Order: sequence, then C-alpha cells, then structure tokens
Amino acid sequence: MALFKKKTTKLDNYSLKNGVGLVTYDDPTSTISEQFNTIRTNIQFSSVDKKLNSILFTSSAPSEGKSTVSNNVAVTWAKQGETVVLVDADLRRPTIHKTFNVSNRVGLSSYLLGNASFEDVIQPTMVKNLFVITSGPIPPNPSELLGSMRTKDLINRLEDKFGLLIMDTPPVNTVTDAQVLAAQIDGVIMVVPQGIAEKAGVAHAKQLLDTVHANILGVIMNRVTKEKSQGYYGGYYGGYYGGYYGAEKEK
Repeated sequence: MALFKKKTTKLDNYSLKNGVGLVTYDDPTSTISEQFNTIRTNIQFSSVDKKLNSILFTSSAPSEGKSTVSNNVAVTWAKQGETVVLVDADLRRPTIHKTFNVSNRVGLSSYLLGNASFEDVIQPTMVKNLFVITSGPIPPNPSELLGSMRTKDLINRLEDKFGLLIMDTPPVNTVTDAQVLAAQIDGVIMVVPQGIAEKAGVAHAKQLLDTVHANILGVIMNRVTKEKSQGYYGGYYGGYYGGYYGAEKEK
C-alpha cells in the first residue's frame, strides 16, 4: 500500500517556521494515518529477532520529509500504548518544539552541555504516552556534543525509561551528526522523496551509514507520484506518503 502526492521539485522551509503536520493526531482515521500505522508495523517486523529500543530517522539531503515521517511514526507508536520519547537531534534546523508547541528554552543541547538535568529536558505532549526532548538552544559545535560520552549516557537512560526512543537527525550527506548517532542506535530508517532525492546522494548516504556499521532497517519513500506508481500499487490514493522498503540483508 502507498500514498501519493503531486510531484514537487522544490521543498520550502515551512516546517522550520511552523513545525511539521501531524496527520496521525489531527486526522487519525485518514488513509494517510493508516499508512503510518502500516509503516510502524513494518518497522516492528523488520527486527523480529530483537526488540527495537531506539530508532533513528534521517535522509540524504535537507527538506526531504524525515521530521514529518519520524514525528508521525512516533504518534502512531504512542497510540499503541508504548511510552515513546521523540528527540530532536537536529541541532541545526530543529522543528519538534514548533510541531508540538512546547518550550525550547532547554533541551538536548542544554543537557549535553550540563546546563539542565535529565528530568528537566523531557516534556509531555498532547499525545498520551508521547514525550519529547527538543533541541534546546542551537550550539556552535553540534557534532562534538552528539559524539560525547554524555550523549551515550543519555541514550542509555532513555532506552531504560521509555519503551521506544525515536531520534530525528540531520541529513547524512550534510553533516556527520547522523553518523555519530547511528552507531549507537538499534535501527536506522532513511526517508527518500521520489523525484527530489538524487540516486547518487542516497547511495552515498547509505555508504556513510555502513561505514559506522549502522543497522539500516529500511527506506520510507514519500512524495510518490501517481504516474510512477501506476501498475505497481494498482491505484491512486490521493495522499502523501509512499511505502516502507526493508533493507536487504547480506547473505
């Protein structure tokens, strides 16, 4: 099953100013919300041998929909009764505080710099069972902060406290932040918008993740167009997001 949207060639910075759309909260019975439920289920089945305690979402380039996907997946997971913490690890272009309308006075950067306690940075949201850690003030050295021992300690504490940790990170090809974090997370999902992401860029991003031995669970293709999906999915659902494709495991 897949959902589609008219092809766009350029993405704007709307989400940076207003946050991303939470269709799974605003319209939980819609076809798009059902697709997110399917994506959640597919992610769960992609790691049948081990329970996923943490998932990282990234993309190859900026403005490819990773925050929209990660935030909506977090909502669907929380609605299943799992306690979820969503962390805005994009310390350069944060959006989670806008999306959930919470304070960004303190957040991830505050904790990593020792300016806030563990309890201070965890905030509840309007969604039952879903908590967020915003980015906090944008620091001058995001990569160094995310690669610190304090980050490893935070990940361990969050995995112990919550049923699932979801991290929204910067694009792989832009900065090293996602690579640094991917090596510490149970599974990685790449978001790839059809007609926008470049094939070479996606391949390079995968190569960078493989370098740090990241466990790539699969790819979520979004912004799928009707024209390129006819005959494969067998219909036009008039929506926004495409399917989830599990990563091929080496034999």
